[in-house]
Amino acid sequence: MSLSPYTVFLLLFILLTLCNDASGNNEDNEQILHLKRLQRTQKSINRSCYSQKSKSENGATILEMQHKDYCSSGSISDMNKKLQKQLVADDIRVRSIQASIKNIISGKIETSSQTQIPVTSGVKLHSLNYIVIVTLGGRNATVIVDTGSDLTWVQCQPCRLCYNQPEPLFNPSASPTYHSVECNSSACQTLQSATGNAGLCGRDVQECNYVVNYGDGSYTRGELGQDHLVLGSASVENFIFGCGRNNKGLFGLASGLMGLGRSDLSLISQTFGNFGGVFSYCLPSAESMSSGSLVLGGDSDTTIFKNSTPISYTRMLANPQLFSFYFLNLTGLTISGVAIQDSASGKRGMIVDSGTVITRLPPTIYKAVKVEFLKQFSGYPSKPGISILDTCFDLSAYEEVNVPTIKMQFEGGAEMEVDVTGVLYIAKSDASQVCLALASLEYDDEIGIIGNYQQKNTRVIYDIKKSRFGFAKETCSF
Repeated sequence: MSLSPYTVFLLLFILLTLCNDASGNNEDNEQILHLKRLQRTQKSINRSCYSQKSKSENGATILEMQHKDYCSSGSISDMNKKLQKQLVADDIRVRSIQASIKNIISGKIETSSQTQIPVTSGVKLHSLNYIVIVTLGGRNATVIVDTGSDLTWVQCQPCRLCYNQPEPLFNPSASPTYHSVECNSSACQTLQSATGNAGLCGRDVQECNYVVNYGDGSYTRGELGQDHLVLGSASVENFIFGCGRNNKGLFGLASGLMGLGRSDLSLISQTFGNFGGVFSYCLPSAESMSSGSLVLGGDSDTTIFKNSTPISYTRMLANPQLFSFYFLNLTGLTISGVAIQDSASGKRGMIVDSGTVITRLPPTIYKAVKVEFLKQFSGYPSKPGISILDTCFDLSAYEEVNVPTIKMQFEGGAEMEVDVTGVLYIAKSDASQVCLALASLEYDDEIGIIGNYQQKNTRVIYDIKKSRFGFAKETCSF
């Protein structure tokens, strides 16, 4: 029996469709990770992070953002040590955040003499990765960006104890627009909620002294000041920041820190009139040697983003006790389309944090994720765990591997697909130790954190005015 050309065409079309569905097309179920492209090689190129660009589009200010490791060079052994130290630093940061949360919930407010953990921040400075350039008092300053901190600060001269930095120290006396914040001001009284330590009056009541202690023993101490801040083409008069006279921790990476938290002293609160409480970022990976962007202002539905998928939104949770953190509800996880079932299914409050590196999940969820991931990512030689990562492989013999797609679902149907570079953590540059880039919290009642490693190549939108987060896939660029 002969078949008509139309019938043959129809049968071929159905066959091709069935084949694509069966294979998963690698788009929904698996992604290809090109290991050789990501392996770090020793290079003599001196890259500079201190000439970053900015631009304005549709009422938004866009600052070029880079990973600090993009600026560093060194031997492969140095890079391997740095990758492993980053995990240790990240562990300390998360432990500090959890301890801070417990102190707040229990009503235990500790002074700086009692603890090195601030009440509203669990930052370990060496775990912070992303930098931008701002202009303060007419001088450029490279600052590390952190949504887990509130107070923006820079090193100032004269300085009693300052680490080396690539730029000249900020000199208040050389800025005609600088003036001190008085000790009896509302800004000084806000320090308690912003830093965990109350403002202190020195010998001069015209000054408000501040102290911020971090979880690793790093700190900044000085007085609050006000000056003219320029972010791209946007100007902010009388911006309140910490003028650090005694600082320990960043060691030449930057001039200071930009606090994007939610307290009254954060940059987002102080620039609400300029940017309407909306900001977003696309975090690049150090391996890609590309830039990302920090967008301040604009409509959260704006066309200035370069997202490849539609933006999906979820509710930003209000937590009066933990006001400075950014919360959402995690409702589910899938690995290559397989829904993760755990014994404590349902909504889970999670913190979205640009400073934590590795995403932390409650133990019951993490165990279920690990079991399913190992089912799908099988046949590879196993390796011992390293620091907080316990599911590791030796992939040194492979040019590329197919990696299961991980998606996080949030309240209201929003979803974030983890970029292929955020699923596995290359702990050794020759890929002889590559680990699942997720970690377990110690207890189920601790609050999970979505870290920056899983946020790479994603447009993450913080819309405080409308109390919502937005997520979309985006290949970071500037």
